[in-house]
Amino acid sequence: MILAGDVGGTKVHLALYDFIHGTLTHTRDEKFPAKDYSGLEEIVRAFIGSDSVSAACFGVPGPVRDGRLRLTNLPWVIDRIELAHALSIQHVFLINDLEANGYGIAELEPHQIFTLSEGDPSQLGNRALIAAGTGLGEGILTWNGHYHVPMPSEGGHSDYAPRNEDEIDLLRFLKQKYQGRISFERVVSGMGITNIYEFLRDVRGLTESHELAARMKAEDPNAVITELALAGKDELCEKTLDMFVSAYGAEAGNLALKVLSVGGLYLGGGIAPRILEKLKEGAFMKSFTDKGRLSQLLINMPVRVILESRAALLGAAAYAEARAAEISGTSPRNASKF
Repeated sequence: MILAGDVGGTKVHLALYDFIHGTLTHTRDEKFPAKDYSGLEEIVRAFIGSDSVSAACFGVPGPVRDGRLRLTNLPWVIDRIELAHALSIQHVFLINDLEANGYGIAELEPHQIFTLSEGDPSQLGNRALIAAGTGLGEGILTWNGHYHVPMPSEGGHSDYAPRNEDEIDLLRFLKQKYQGRISFERVVSGMGITNIYEFLRDVRGLTESHELAARMKAEDPNAVITELALAGKDELCEKTLDMFVSAYGAEAGNLALKVLSVGGLYLGGGIAPRILEKLKEGAFMKSFTDKGRLSQLLINMPVRVILESRAALLGAAAYAEARAAEISGTSPRNASKF
């Protein structure tokens, strides 16, 4: 059995996978509120129980160094060797969460991906992955002539680059709010949706109704904004989502240029599937391709949305099996084909 984990600042998502005819097969999964536990080891013990696990891989938010990571939003240090000993799992690996998503793409079925723009699908080359969720993750899938090799990146923390008067004023608003530099993650993420909403309300003077204000305090603000924007029931929420989608497309295009992702750009994370209808309207692609003399290069790049919420878990499981097979010389995936 393979254990896969997607570790976030608010929740830890764990799953067990097996192989049937060479295909990763989901056995069960569970989500745990991270702040209710002292560390990852405690959560894993609660999840696996008496199940036998031969290899495990955890996608984690941040750069992994020598199999070790100190989380930013939790007082945890995760060390793969310590985990392996404590949990009696022979092979334990830690990789960046976007790297795990990258490995997951190869495991997805066609119905788990939505093509936002066909581009030129015959092109071979690098791919890019951008994922807005709680934060903003970015990853690179390097084409080595035979297959794509996922590589981690912390590009979501690069400097925010406004493109018009509204975004220039948004930058000023955010610099005052956060008392310092502003990264793209402050705009293109869950917190970014709320930041844009507050900017449009407090600086641009768009009206926040009493009913909306009450819901924003009592419920998840981003869920409320998204719901009312997609339903066309509130101008402030609609303009918030429009501004968010435009900024998302612009940064996706920036990443595509830097990676030269002629093989396609993928949208991961939890936000894109929820606002798929808004992405289809065209503002995202307009910003994505608005790159001056290199616009045609972007127009030719396929753009796809990952619909499968367990993509990172699939990738972590695939990575765990492949790396363990390299070390041990035994592959559960290959063995299951016969």
